[in-house]
Parts: sequence; structure tokens; C-alpha cells
Amino acid sequence: NLSFEVPPIKIADRKMKHLRTKEIPLVKVLWNEATGDATWELESKMKEQYSELFNDV
Repeated sequence: NLSFEVPPIKIADRKMKHLRTKEIPLVKVLWNEATGDATWELESKMKEQYSELFNDV
């Protein structure tokens, strides 16, 4: 396996995805500051894996 995991740098933004019967909290995660790579991820998943990102949010 030649893949490697890039750790996230910071939480750039937050939003709530509204569905018919529920709301899903999302966070925009900045993965690489130089290229500006960012993705929307489930807040609960990111808190489990990278709780240190939420200390200052």
C-alpha cells in the first residue's frame, strides 16, 4: 500500500445540512494550506478522529 494519510490543518467553516427530518452538522476541513485543499466532512467523524482541531473552535 503506497498511500499515506495527510492530517488536517484546521477547521475552516461550519454548516448544517438540512434534510426533511433531520439536520447534519458539517465542518469544512483544510487539508493543505499551500494548495487550499478543503472538503466538507461530518463533524462527528472529525471529532472522533481529530479532536484536537476542536479545542479552539
